[in-house]
Amino acid sequence: MASADVSRAVEVHLAAFPDFFLSFLGPRFLALFYGEAIALGEIALVADLDGSLAGLVMGSVQPGRFFKALLRRRLVAFALAAAPRVLRRPSSALRVARALLKPSQAARGDGTATLMSLAVRPDAQGSGGGRALVLAFRDEAARRGARKVDLTTDKVGNARANAFYRSLGFVVAREIVTREGRVLNEYELDLPGR
Repeated sequence: MASADVSRAVEVHLAAFPDFFLSFLGPRFLALFYGEAIALGEIALVADLDGSLAGLVMGSVQPGRFFKALLRRRLVAFALAAAPRVLRRPSSALRVARALLKPSQAARGDGTATLMSLAVRPDAQGSGGGRALVLAFRDEAARRGARKVDLTTDKVGNARANAFYRSLGFVVAREIVTREGRVLNEYELDLPGR
């Protein structure tokens, strides 16, 4: 992903995840997030279909470090980007505040990369783009020294995504229940020969 791809990546993210928390925070917030991922040299890849951006994958081989850098570099910008949405829904303020704890929660042992975002345009789903993006992420994570990839996704009402990750060799390592009551599967994939 290049800086020129960020606005289209945000559109794809919003189309793929209209009811998710990061989407609720708005396009300015997402543009900052993906833009900083590029600026910090994280794994950020896109898939093209017929000459247009069809999907994206983003993650980090050092997620704790990535989130600390985000806060250090752009805390005020993220707060300003989220403020209009939080003002419209004050109950979301606690969830945003908890997100600031992400660096300590995101820290992983050396050798574990975290896939943070995978989005494919709704009209491009089923084209193989998502699979290609995850495999490209896996390969890039391995190239950067990872021995394992992890990710989380909703367990309930998300059978297609769960089947997708299992088809790629991911296994459920644990189940997480968020403070909001969402039940998540945390998946892991060992990278052979690493």
